[in-house]
Amino acid sequence: MKISASDNMLKRFRHEFIILAIIVALSIIIGSINSQFYSIGNIYSLLKSTVIMGLFALGSFLVLVSGDIDISFTAIGAFCMYVTSKLVLLIIPGAGIVVIMLVAGLIGILLGFINAVFISLLKMPGLIVTLGTGSMIRGFLLTFIGVRIINKLPDSMIAFSKITFLHKAQANGHIVGLSIGFVVFIAFAILIYLILKYTVTGRAVYALGGDRVATARVGFNITKVQFFIYGTVGFLSGLAGVTHSSFMRNGNPFDLVGTELSVIAAVVLGGTSITGGKGSVFGAVLGVFLLVLINNSLIMVGIPSYWQRAVVGIIILLSTGSVALQERRSQGV
Repeated sequence: MKISASDNMLKRFRHEFIILAIIVALSIIIGSINSQFYSIGNIYSLLKSTVIMGLFALGSFLVLVSGDIDISFTAIGAFCMYVTSKLVLLIIPGAGIVVIMLVAGLIGILLGFINAVFISLLKMPGLIVTLGTGSMIRGFLLTFIGVRIINKLPDSMIAFSKITFLHKAQANGHIVGLSIGFVVFIAFAILIYLILKYTVTGRAVYALGGDRVATARVGFNITKVQFFIYGTVGFLSGLAGVTHSSFMRNGNPFDLVGTELSVIAAVVLGGTSITGGKGSVFGAVLGVFLLVLINNSLIMVGIPSYWQRAVVGIIILLSTGSVALQERRSQGV
C-alpha cells in the first residue's frame, strides 16, 4: 500500500521534478561557462525578474486549469498600471503602496468580471472573449493615452521598488539585496495553492477543467467559480501592472504588450494541461523560473536572442509532449 501511494506521488510530481532538473542543469552549464552567473547580484536579479511574469502566471494558471485560455491579462495590467498611477497622483498622492495595490487590484477585478460576464453568463469561449476585451483595452489606451509615459509616480511606488532584504556584499564591495516584490509573488503563490487545495472553490476549479457537465451535476455553481477565476486574474494583473511600473520607475501603458504568450508558455512548461483539469502552482512557478533563466541568462554564455527563442520553443514542445504522453499512458492508450 505504501509502495502504491509512493508510485502515485512520483507520477504526480514527475513533470515538476523534470523541470527542476532542467533548471539545475542549465544553471550548472551557464555557471561553468560564466562564473558571474553565481554572483549574488545576478541571482537576486533573476529572482526579481520572476515577479511580474510570476504574478501574471498565477492568474493564467487558474484559467488553464479551469479548461479555458485568457490572453487579456497583460492589457488589464497595463490599464491598471496607468489608471491607478493617474488616480493616485490626482486624488491621494500620499497614498501608501498597499492602498495603491488595492486600488489597482479592484480595477483589475472589475475588468476581470467583464470577461466573466461574457464567458459565464453568455457562454462565449474564453479565448474569443479575452481576445476582444484585450484588444478593446489596448485600443482605449492607444486612443486616449497614446504613447505618453508617466515619468512621475507616487512616492510610495518608488519607495517600494527600493525595498530589499537579505543584503549581501559582492566581491567588488557593492551591497545588494533581494527585492520585496519576490516575497509578494511567493506569498500569492502560496495563497493560490492553499485556496486550490483546501477550499471548495479550489476543488471546483479543477473539476471545471476536467468535466464541466459533471461539475454542474455535482452541485458546484459554475458561474460563481468563473467569476472567482477571472476576478482573481484581474486582481493579480492589477498587482503585476503596478509592480512593473514601480520597478521601471515610470508608467508605460505598452510595456507589457506581447508578453502574454510567454506567460502562458511558462505555465504550460510547468506541466499545466492546456485542456484543463491538471496542473500545480509549484509547476507553474518552476515554469516561470525556467523561462526567466533562459531569457535572462543564456546571453551570458554568448547565445543570441533569436536562439533563446528557439530554445524556449523546443522546451515547450518537449514539455507539452511529455504531459500528453503521460496522459495517454494513464488512459491506457
